[in-house]
Formats: sequence, C-alpha cells, structure tokens
Amino acid sequence: MANLIDMLTKFLGLNRSTLIHVVTVFLVFFGNIALFRHFFEAYPFSAKHVLYFVLVVLLLAAIIDIILHLLCVRRATKPVLITILLMSALTSYFMNTYNTVLDATMIRNIFQTNINEAGDLFSGKLVLYILFSGILPSVYVYKVRIAYQPLKEELLGTSKFLLIAILLSVSQVFIFGKFYSSFLREHKDIRVYANPAMYIYSFFNYAALAFDKGDQAVAGLGDDAKVSASDIHRELIILVVGETARADKFSLNGYQRKTNPLLEKEEVYSFYHFQSCGTSTAISVPCMFSHLREDNFTVEKGKKTENLLDVLKHAGIHVLWRDNNSDSKNVALRVSFEDFRTPERNPVCDPECRDIGMLNGLQDYIDSNANDDIVVVLHQMGNHGPAYYQRYPASFEQFTPVCHTNLLEECSEEEITNTYDNAILYTDYFLSETIQLLKKNSGGFETAMIYISDHGESLGENGVYLHGMPNFMAPAVQRNVGAIFWFGKSYEDIDRNALAQKTGGAYSHDNLFHTILGLLEIRTSVYNRNLDIIDHLEDRPEAK
Repeated sequence: MANLIDMLTKFLGLNRSTLIHVVTVFLVFFGNIALFRHFFEAYPFSAKHVLYFVLVVLLLAAIIDIILHLLCVRRATKPVLITILLMSALTSYFMNTYNTVLDATMIRNIFQTNINEAGDLFSGKLVLYILFSGILPSVYVYKVRIAYQPLKEELLGTSKFLLIAILLSVSQVFIFGKFYSSFLREHKDIRVYANPAMYIYSFFNYAALAFDKGDQAVAGLGDDAKVSASDIHRELIILVVGETARADKFSLNGYQRKTNPLLEKEEVYSFYHFQSCGTSTAISVPCMFSHLREDNFTVEKGKKTENLLDVLKHAGIHVLWRDNNSDSKNVALRVSFEDFRTPERNPVCDPECRDIGMLNGLQDYIDSNANDDIVVVLHQMGNHGPAYYQRYPASFEQFTPVCHTNLLEECSEEEITNTYDNAILYTDYFLSETIQLLKKNSGGFETAMIYISDHGESLGENGVYLHGMPNFMAPAVQRNVGAIFWFGKSYEDIDRNALAQKTGGAYSHDNLFHTILGLLEIRTSVYNRNLDIIDHLEDRPEAK
C-alpha cells in the first residue's frame, strides 16, 4: 500500500494545491450522491438538464476547492482534509440513508445529543461508509508527500487560484443566469445537500452564534407575575413534552388504527392542526417555553431571556422538571430538575429507561407542596428515532411486523409504520397513567394535563426519514404534532364546549406560554389573552 501511494504521489507530482484538487474531485463525486439524486428528481433526464447538471457539478467543485484552499494553510492541510473527509463520509451516510441535511440546526443537535441517542444511529452500514469514504482516502492523504513551496510563492499561487476560480464561477453564473436564478431561488431543498459546503457553512454559522458571549445576563421576564386574588383554588398541572409524535398517528385525530385506546376513554381534547416551532428538540423545546413567537425566536435569544418556568416561579408556583430525554435544552436551568435516564432514579428500565418511570415518587412531591400551585414538566423519550422498536416494552408490540433495526431503509413501509405506532401506543399508556395520577389529586387541586410534542417525524414519505429538516423545506408531518388537553372535573374555570370546537383550529407552540399562564390565573404584563387557547368562564377585564 505504501509503495502504491508513493508511486501515485510521484506520478501526480503532488503539491498542496494539487492534493486539494484531488480531494475536491473525490468529495464531489463520492460525497454528493444525494444532491445528484435530488437534482434529477427536480430536472428529469434530458440533454438540456444534463448540461444543467454539469454546470451544477462545476460550480460545486469550484466552491469546494475554494473552501479547502482557504482552510488548508500549509501544515494544517492534512489535518483539515482528513477531518473533512471523515465528516463528509458521515454526512453522506445520513443524507443517503435518511435524506437528512447537516444544517446549523442539525449541528446544534449533534452537540446536544447524548451517547444513548447517538447509539441508536450506529450500524454496520455506517461503519462501511466511514471506512471506504472516510478512512481509506484519509490514509492516502496522511501518507502522501506534499512538496510545500516557500510561503511567499504558496500565498501568491493560492491567491491566483482563488481569483481565477471566483472569476470563472461568477462568469458561469452570469452566462447561465437564467438557469441559476431559477435553481438557487426555487430549489433550496437541493442545494442544502451540497457536501461538504453545507455543513462547513453551517458549522461556522453555529460556532459564531455559540461563541458569541455578548451580554451574559439573562433578561428578566414577568417579574410582575402574581396569581389572581380571585383564584381560591390550588392548581396542579402536569405538562408533558412529547418527543417526535406526529398528529396523524393518533386515533384521537381520526387515524384508522387504535393507537389511543386508553385516552379515547377519557374526556380529552386532541388538536389535529397543532404546529411545532421547529423540527428538532434543540429548537422546539426552548421555543415552546419562550414568550417569543416562532417568527422572532432564536435559540440564542432564548438563552438570554427568562422563559415560562421563570414566570411561574415569579408568581410563587412550585415548578419541577423531570427528564427522560436528552435534557431541558436550557429551559429548566433555574427550577428543580430531575434526570430519569438512569436506573439510579428511574425504577422502570429494561434496559432503556421508560417514560412511565417519571411518575415514580411524584405523589410524594405533590403531597409535600399540597398548599400551593404546582406545575410538573415531564420530558418524554417518546418516539425518538430511528430505533423506534426500543421506545416501548415488548408487551406493547401490538402492530406487527416491526422494524427491529435503526436502518430504516432496510425495512418496509409497513414495518416502520407498525413500529412507530407501537411507540405511540406506549405514549397513550403513559398519558393515561398520568391522568390517573391527577384524578387521585382532584379533591385537593384543580388538575390538568397538557401534552404537546416537540416536533413530528418523517417515516419514509418521499424517501425522507427522521426529522430536523429546515422549516422552509420540512414536510408537514415533521411539524404537525400531537397535542392533547385533559382537565379534572374540579377545573371549573373552563368553557369545555368552546374548547371542543377549537380542536380543529390552527394552533402552535406559540400558544403554550399564554395558555399555561391562563390556566394558573396568573396576572402579568407578558400574558397575551389572544394567544390563550382556553376560553375561561371567569371574567378577566385586566387580561390582555
């Protein structure tokens, strides 16, 4: 192998720039299969479209080459190229296997993913991708001998190349402006598959935001919050943050399968046009607890401002966050937090720790704060993919055959759907048990359960799997989420008939903040009555 590389090196006469060109060609043709596939889906094969394809390939090659020349500074050339080759192999695997893209949101998800979640994505196919598309070409880069030029000559040569490459690229775009104006404007969903250009851009975009310290002080919110003087009842609200649950898979919403056999026996209000703020946990969870609406929300803004839980604390509400997912995504930093992802705290692990374990000991917490209002947040593992088969105990495997692998492309559509539906069935059980707990406390509290999923999921429709697509191109199933309300008989300040009429309306995560404040009868300047889903029977002239 070493002799072969030496022969290739001698034959090619590699200098730094030539090596970059070689890696660029490799990345274009071996790392962009997903982009090429999507291109020909949008532009059916014809002589004219082949020309367009060649133009896209040439522009992509020029962009990659320019990026690599800017990043590969002398002795950093090999480390940079090896890193990009390995990352591009990983990116190629996920784009080809799950049709996902590595944008800034997905970069954020990677940094916030725990070991268990990452383990769900591991497979032999992934190893092969890394080996043949990442490790082998990286070995070549590592072994090859680079004939470095004097610094002055190298800088001059790089500057000339960059100038020529940029001029040629701009000229090409100008000459074929009609095609490029249409392609770049109308097919954003294609160009986001550009590998490695997209993830390099996304990484620097994420890094710039992540390391922008700015003002570290967290801006206060709702400091004037207080419970209405007319509220003579104590409230106990359990807010369940679901995971990856799409609304059209709930039989409560008309799905032909009985995925909600237990909840159908309860007086629940299920919303079937409820939209998430984003398509990933890292975006949606902080957004749904923020007073900022989706069109004005960013994770960075969310970090710098207090959220719903802080407002509840200002009003004297006891707040507890129990988590069986990754974490609270910075939402529960200033309230009581309990991690239920380990057997040390969660008594129901087989070996995966189940959502139902979050109810363990909760009655003791309620009893210890029985004289005050209580809000408990339960953050589910829910339907987190791609290993849906691990999200529920064997006893809930009602719909068969199932997909017993995280390689969804190896399973039939029926198997994937069955497995996903079984996980919804388990969520039905978990929510039913949560309601039973609340019923036991209805004598001492006005009780309510609010369940809203963070985002939805693609199950192979049009070749797309999982979630995390940018909002502008995300399928509706990644944003239309399960949302279910339940209220105990003692909750008197609710117009239930009006609420039943609203279940077919268009609501979103934007409504959660104000709906919770309304249920707790909290008076604060940040409450917006127009965004409260609930029609309250009590007259509230001061509500805005």
